[in-house]
Amino acid sequence: MAIDLIRSAIEASQNAYVPYSHFPIGAAVKAKDGQIYQGCNIENASFGLTNCGERTAIFKAISEGQRDLEEIAIYGETQEPISPCGACRQVMAEFFEPTAQVTLAAKDGRTAKMTVGDLLPYSFLDLK
Repeated sequence: MAIDLIRSAIEASQNAYVPYSHFPIGAAVKAKDGQIYQGCNIENASFGLTNCGERTAIFKAISEGQRDLEEIAIYGETQEPISPCGACRQVMAEFFEPTAQVTLAAKDGRTAKMTVGDLLPYSFLDLK
């Protein structure tokens, strides 16, 4: 299933709004019921208002009432598999189980697989 999720993330990257960085990112989140939610990065001239593709996909799922997220794929037109920023890692920790699969993909098709817990082993949730 990761292949389909990666394809969905690549497709989402085509909608990225990146007039400043020219660095499109796409993400696809799969819920436990099989529904897939896509997201892309959306930039703003005020850079602090920019939103990453990962958070766009997660927020889209949450805003549509989905709470059971199980997997995410992230694609970047990069030489190496793209890694999510710290803010995205914390949002992932909020809405995914620590064992949820994360697939990072590069433009040449190479991937890296890990879990949400691998990406953020000491999240704010661990401090409760």
